[in-house]
Amino acid sequence: MADEAATARRTPRGVVVAALGALQIPAWGSSFYLLAVLAKPIAADTGWAYDRVMGGLALGLLVAGAVSPRVGRAIAKYGGRVVLPCGALLLAAGLALIGSAQNFAVYLAGWAVAGAGMGAGLYDSAFATLGALYGRSARSAITAVTLLGGFASTVCWPFSAYLVQHFGWRDACLTYAAWHLCVSLPLYLIVIPTLKHAGAADRSETATAAAALLAGERAVFVVLAIVLTLAAAILSLIGSQLVTLLQGAGLALAQAVTLGMIIGPMQVGARLIEMLFGSRYHPIWTMVASAVTVCCGVTLLFAGPIAFWLAIALYAGGNGIGSIAKGTLPMVLFGPARYPVLVGKLALPILCAMALSPYLGALALQVGGVDATIAFVSALALLNVALAGVLFVLTRGRRVAGT
Repeated sequence: MADEAATARRTPRGVVVAALGALQIPAWGSSFYLLAVLAKPIAADTGWAYDRVMGGLALGLLVAGAVSPRVGRAIAKYGGRVVLPCGALLLAAGLALIGSAQNFAVYLAGWAVAGAGMGAGLYDSAFATLGALYGRSARSAITAVTLLGGFASTVCWPFSAYLVQHFGWRDACLTYAAWHLCVSLPLYLIVIPTLKHAGAADRSETATAAAALLAGERAVFVVLAIVLTLAAAILSLIGSQLVTLLQGAGLALAQAVTLGMIIGPMQVGARLIEMLFGSRYHPIWTMVASAVTVCCGVTLLFAGPIAFWLAIALYAGGNGIGSIAKGTLPMVLFGPARYPVLVGKLALPILCAMALSPYLGALALQVGGVDATIAFVSALALLNVALAGVLFVLTRGRRVAGT
């Protein structure tokens, strides 16, 4: 790791972190958040059913999950300077296909390519890159990247709406494709340092360390994977159904959208607090606090419109710090050598859950209505609190104050 650290110092850490964080905004805004604005215009223009249009994102997330383990291994071996530019290229190619699609098969093919770009270009790859560069000191860098990335919907939803209104949805996709090709790609190549290993022996040792989990660590890894997967399922389900749930509870569309706007600022605010004070305690506390706060938020939705603002604020704050725990806890538990590979393995179930959970939420809403959907999400959140408690107990002997 000495050669990697020496290489990392050639580019100022602040520049690397600022670039990674800033580029997460268009990466998320042109992929995961894209159809929040473009789905209805696409359906209206093409005649494709709305749920089929949304199915493109689900396919993309499934592909992202499938490629994530390979992405993690590639970052461990070659570094983010090789992988992140590939993510930008794949996102550009996928968006170009989506924007030019004249039939549904090409549209889905575009999302499959963009999904590979998501697997190589979103948080998990950025976290793995920072872990490979800075080792155990990467916590503050990961927090800063999530802080900037939290503005993705705030920045890109209005920008996407502007592009659709003035140029159409196809040109909106092509504009994002051009961004990834002309801005993201060269910035990654210029800013992200190259990892250099001393020789074949070091590469072999790193690969072996990255692949291995000791017997006592396997239970910790499995429980951590389940906790992160459930958290991702709740995030995706609430993100896709919140406005519909609020309308089903009696709110007008404008009121529901206004309440939904609480999410972005609360996520960023919670992450800012964690960035200022998080170094004082072990990230397992962040994980437990995230699970408990999200659970309080989603169950408080049962209280009705009078408590919606508080419920959404708690949910958003918990989710905000949860993304930091997702990036930092595996580093502390398993060490920097194995971090990139393990992050890639963790991303597989997480992204699959994000792809499938909106459909489960829609099914619950269709079959049982608003109360059944809230009960379903609350059950997931309560289960996650219990599992976070199990993880806390399992990691008791592995925690060191201040790490």
